[in-house]
Amino acid sequence: MSNVQKAEGKLGVLVVGLGAVSSTFMTGVLMARKGLTKPVGSMTQYDKMRVGKGADKKYLKYDQIVSMASLDDIVFGAWDVYPDNAYESAIRCEVLKEKDINPVKDELEAIVPMKAAFDHNYAKRLNGENVKTCKDRWDMTEQLRQDIRDFKAKTGVNRVVVLWAASTEVYVPINEKVHYTLADLEAAMKANDCENIAPSMCYAYAALTEGAPFIMGAPNTTVDIPAMWELAEKTKMPIAGKDFKTGQTLVKSGFAPIIGTRCLGLNGWFSTNILGNRDGLVLDEPANFRTKEVSKLSTLESILVAENQPDLYGQNCGGCGNDHDGYYHKVRINYYPPRNDDKEGWDNIDIFGWMGYPMQIKINFLCRDSILAAPLCLDLVLLSDLSARAGRYGTQRFLSFFLKSPMHDYTKNEVPVNHLFQQYVMLKNAIREMGGYEADEPID
Repeated sequence: MSNVQKAEGKLGVLVVGLGAVSSTFMTGVLMARKGLTKPVGSMTQYDKMRVGKGADKKYLKYDQIVSMASLDDIVFGAWDVYPDNAYESAIRCEVLKEKDINPVKDELEAIVPMKAAFDHNYAKRLNGENVKTCKDRWDMTEQLRQDIRDFKAKTGVNRVVVLWAASTEVYVPINEKVHYTLADLEAAMKANDCENIAPSMCYAYAALTEGAPFIMGAPNTTVDIPAMWELAEKTKMPIAGKDFKTGQTLVKSGFAPIIGTRCLGLNGWFSTNILGNRDGLVLDEPANFRTKEVSKLSTLESILVAENQPDLYGQNCGGCGNDHDGYYHKVRINYYPPRNDDKEGWDNIDIFGWMGYPMQIKINFLCRDSILAAPLCLDLVLLSDLSARAGRYGTQRFLSFFLKSPMHDYTKNEVPVNHLFQQYVMLKNAIREMGGYEADEPID
């Protein structure tokens, strides 16, 4: 028997960043609930999973297993450094055709972004003027908390989820003196420690203290620190992150298991991307790319592990002089404006087989970044809301399926699960449990 509180009333979705991803997400939800399009790519809307065994076995959609918010329940709000409303943003970003935006023009125009909590040093390629004036990081957090309260009062929503869909910030290394305890984090905010406290941390702190789950859709350090885990435990709120798993990493997390399962060797995996939207512009800054690089590089190393199979992935597999002392793994992102939101990812994979003979695999993925990210936004929002109603709080590891660099407790040497099919088992088991069924699939 499920003990999940029913999804009654409206669900507020406050999105940080009203750019290509979020305007595409909002337009798709608004169009789908009018029956004018289909939410293709959304697990919560399409996927079916088995519950029960033997004669009791049946395959059900998620909302047949647990109480979930429907698309009709969602009320959108946003923050952004630019003042464009959601309609203007959707038109400007050119992800969607105007004919696919206009049927919900009025609803999109009503989504006007609140002033963003912003520090130009964290995204130097952005120059918007719709930003808050803040005395310090603590004041920044307090203003965001007030925004959430005002949004609740204005819209009458019953619950809120906060989703980061803004650009990647400059890389913030984890500092044990600031990021390991909640008391130290709060002290740093009050001391206006701008080096260790990114604006995204203020959003996360505000969301959790206002009773809203927080989702990190970029590779920012934000909630991937013990202080935020402590806050999530204190407030009994779910957190999830980090970085939407859309194009190349989705391919990598799904294809690497083929190499590992087939016991083939790996000499090297070279990945490069071209991207021309605002995210690509921000990532053209080396300090911002460093944040993305860390999340992209982490995927492969936990799937094809040298210690487990030294002959296949260990010393000398990738030649001498590389960081891993095994296969060589390199990731590149190049800003290329003509492509706009149409991202192209190239993967060159050098493998070896019987008697060490070399082979190659080439993957060319021409994808649409926001088209792949929009259903992830929907699923993460609905499943985070579900987690909160189920009394689940802290890091939601079962949401790793949707994320590029899954959160994990590195202070205890926990290894993240990046294997796509193992992540899918985690997702199904969590929903089974919340639905009152047995979590009956092991992760081998």
